[in-house]
Amino acid sequence: MKVLLLLGLVAFALADNTRFEGEKVFRLKPVLDEHVTLIKDLANSIEVDFWRPENAELVTIDIDVDIHVPAMYLDIVSTILHQNDMEHEVLIEDLQSAIEGQIDNRPSPRTHSYTKYNSFDKVQSWIHSMASSNADLISKQTIGNSYEGRPMTLLKLGKKSSSVKPAIFMDCGIHAREWISPAFCQWFVKEALSTYGSDSQMTSLLNEMDVYVLPVLNVDGYDYTHKSNRMWRKTRSRNSGTSCIGADPNRNFDAGWCTVGASNNPCSDTYCGSRAESEIEAKNVADFIRRNKSVIKAYLTVHSYSQLLLFPYAYTFELAATHSELMKVAEGASAALRSLYGTRYTSGPAAATIYPAAGGSDDWAYDLGVKYSYTFELRDTGRYGFLLPESQIKPTCEETMLAVKYIAAYVQKNLY
Repeated sequence: MKVLLLLGLVAFALADNTRFEGEKVFRLKPVLDEHVTLIKDLANSIEVDFWRPENAELVTIDIDVDIHVPAMYLDIVSTILHQNDMEHEVLIEDLQSAIEGQIDNRPSPRTHSYTKYNSFDKVQSWIHSMASSNADLISKQTIGNSYEGRPMTLLKLGKKSSSVKPAIFMDCGIHAREWISPAFCQWFVKEALSTYGSDSQMTSLLNEMDVYVLPVLNVDGYDYTHKSNRMWRKTRSRNSGTSCIGADPNRNFDAGWCTVGASNNPCSDTYCGSRAESEIEAKNVADFIRRNKSVIKAYLTVHSYSQLLLFPYAYTFELAATHSELMKVAEGASAALRSLYGTRYTSGPAAATIYPAAGGSDDWAYDLGVKYSYTFELRDTGRYGFLLPESQIKPTCEETMLAVKYIAAYVQKNLY
């Protein structure tokens, strides 16, 4: 109670602020039930931004807990951690410096670059130029608009065919601040088009299957992270009865919706929304996949960070009906990824591998009948977290390509 009292004296709602001077990211290592309670008390008393896991309710003994702490609370948090003998380290000494350090020193090109974090406007321009310059292999369509009216443009890669081909659907950027994710979707499109005709596996894939790529799912949130608040995660929809904005689109799908690992508080970063598919961005994706479920054989969704390759389920600890096959493919894909730079990924069902969380797009797709459904959590494991430097875009994308190609090749050979 002392903790709560002390914190209560200084707690007040922080307004969105684009600057993060003096703010730190801590890694806490709770080993006692008291430590877990303490972290939850902290979260209830001051505005703490959970990086991993995604909210306080998911904290358990013996998992690393990464939290971003505003400068005004640093003394209190440090005092509490020391008084309670909780092991901890500082991952990021100054968040603003880390944000600035994420961008490399090369002059930023006016146009799109595959080794830079591109703004939403640049991504949109890139989508249009890719679709118009490679008409024989790529086309675009808008699957709907976002809450704020931005187009959600989907790219379809594959050799034109008079018959309907089986397909893979991949989305990036469901969480706004995970910038390495949209960078990968852009890289994938580039690699697919540039290696078609020379790389036998990619040529075979695009001849026999189509690949749908949604470079940015949470378009409003992504734009907001570039213009206003780098650490924003959710959508930008208005919620009735509160000034708190947005919902977590990856808690908004109809898969055990809002039962576990999600919040019904609109101010939470894991707010599940007012109902399943309340967020138009989630609904647009779900509608497209439902309309095309007879042809979509795999669903891939790309996040960061933690270096994980996850599959259903997240909303329950029950194993998926095809668990052993999903695990075999995930382990093969992780080995392929590791072969390039030695980057180690952990594979497994989400609930048991990290923590339970309901309303995820991969669980929803799997329950719809998309047998091969996977979530990637890209680099790193916390040194930079969401602020992976641009210098790591190329190696991250190169190694992830190997894993995606492994999964795609398996799906292509095991159509159902």
